[in-house]
Amino acid sequence: MIVDTIDHLSHYAALNPRFELVVEFLSKNNLAELEAGIHHIDGENVYVNVQEAPVKSRQQARFESHRRMIDIQVPVSAPEEHGWAPLAALPVGEYNADSDMTFHDPLPPATPDTVAQTYFTLCPGQFAIYFPTDGHAPAITTKALRKAIFKVKA
Repeated sequence: MIVDTIDHLSHYAALNPRFELVVEFLSKNNLAELEAGIHHIDGENVYVNVQEAPVKSRQQARFESHRRMIDIQVPVSAPEEHGWAPLAALPVGEYNADSDMTFHDPLPPATPDTVAQTYFTLCPGQFAIYFPTDGHAPAITTKALRKAIFKVKA
């Protein structure tokens, strides 16, 4: 996992050459003005999903991970809290290949709070990068949130 400001995203291009496409897209587009939905940047290799996330508590948040894609999550309208834990520390979940998503729901009495190794607040102008080894519980917020999730082929 990496957390930084948008103006430093280009510093991480050496980690994945497709990150430069995200940097270029951000330089030419205003995320606040994009329509909600998926916008393809490089076919299925790089795209952004602009969404309106509802209010969600830590207890309602679900840990997720992805095998094929890297997430670059960017809050647009307000801060959001994220939970993080290494994939190896999360409960095993069923992988959905169509959505490239595994939910790692803890078995009671465990809760997302007890499996998270850290929580942090991500503010507009910042981003978090989640690799396939990162479990994350994003979009924890006390008010509705506009956000962008860039999906980059790992």
